[in-house]
Amino acid sequence: MRVLFFIIIVCFTSTPLMSQVDQNCNSFYLIRHAEKIRDNTLDKNPHLTQDGLARAEKWKEVFKNVKIDKILSTNLHRTIETVLPLAQSRGLKINYYTPSEVFYENFSRHNIKESVLIVGHSNTIPQFMNTLIGEDYYNEIEDNNNSNLYIVHKCSLEKSTHTLLYIN
Repeated sequence: MRVLFFIIIVCFTSTPLMSQVDQNCNSFYLIRHAEKIRDNTLDKNPHLTQDGLARAEKWKEVFKNVKIDKILSTNLHRTIETVLPLAQSRGLKINYYTPSEVFYENFSRHNIKESVLIVGHSNTIPQFMNTLIGEDYYNEIEDNNNSNLYIVHKCSLEKSTHTLLYIN
């Protein structure tokens, strides 16, 4: 398992999408929150499970060599807890956002020359990605999948490259 994780990290950090943000380019990294507690269906704001807390630490390692200028999260325990280890290790503030088409459409224009990590949900991250790339390409994330890493690299408002990695 550690070997597979190491291989993924090496491939991930050697891809051109991981290079420093160019003068006029943006890099956006989107992840779904880690595993949440599911024992109370009435709890709309659950915390992370022990596996989820471990995944949050893993995300910190995944992004260890990646330039991150800003972190965005929805204002819920599970998303905040997912990105908290990385934010604390970098001394970065977690900025809150509310998922919406208007927010997605204006996002690139307000984050020029930045590398941004965005944490969201199974139904919001794919929508966000599709808006960023201008194409209906990504489907909703399966409920048991907390491992997807979506990457968008944009050097103009029209042109972008994108990829999806599975970080187990």
